[in-house]
Amino acid sequence: MSTISLFPTRIYLAPLKSRGLGRLNRDLADECAALRLADVAGQRWSARHYPGGYTSYGSHDKLHRVSSLFAGLEKAIAPHARAYARALGYDLRGRALCMTDCWVNMMAGPVTHGLHLHPLSFISGTYYVQVPRGAAAIKFEDPRLDRMMAAPPKRDDIAARERLHYSVAPRVGHLVLFESWLRHEVPPSFTRTERISISFNYALREKAKAGG
Repeated sequence: MSTISLFPTRIYLAPLKSRGLGRLNRDLADECAALRLADVAGQRWSARHYPGGYTSYGSHDKLHRVSSLFAGLEKAIAPHARAYARALGYDLRGRALCMTDCWVNMMAGPVTHGLHLHPLSFISGTYYVQVPRGAAAIKFEDPRLDRMMAAPPKRDDIAARERLHYSVAPRVGHLVLFESWLRHEVPPSFTRTERISISFNYALREKAKAGG
């Protein structure tokens, strides 16, 4: 008898770059704090949808297009996104990966980020700017879970890759990339210091043809 493993779900983990992360993260943390103070619309949106925390998702979700600092972050993320797309086996000939959205998340105490996915995107991810001790992990859900109508519980001794949920602990200066259809959430941390992350989406665009 033999078994085969099919349809893998791959999550990409890597430091953003080898040098200069301390200065970059300090500058990003300062810009995130300034944005929150000035972003009245985002404060209102967060009060309704992100109680206790702040996100610019509902007000400023294209920060890479309006801030030179975030544009630099986009430039640093781009090679990781391309490497991840290649590892997934996608044919990118004639196509370009483009960051379409980029926004800030600031969480402390019991703030949560409910289970969700990122529609109309190809690759999504998060970069961690500030991670206090005890900050919550990002938790991924098996995409087949809603189809396991008659399945019994999983054993406690199985490998992590066989479980129905998988958590990735945040690390300062590190990226997590995943395919946009993969549902995920962030449970409460109950930390006093804020967990600061920058989330983003990528889509595919057709490259312009020469001539014509």
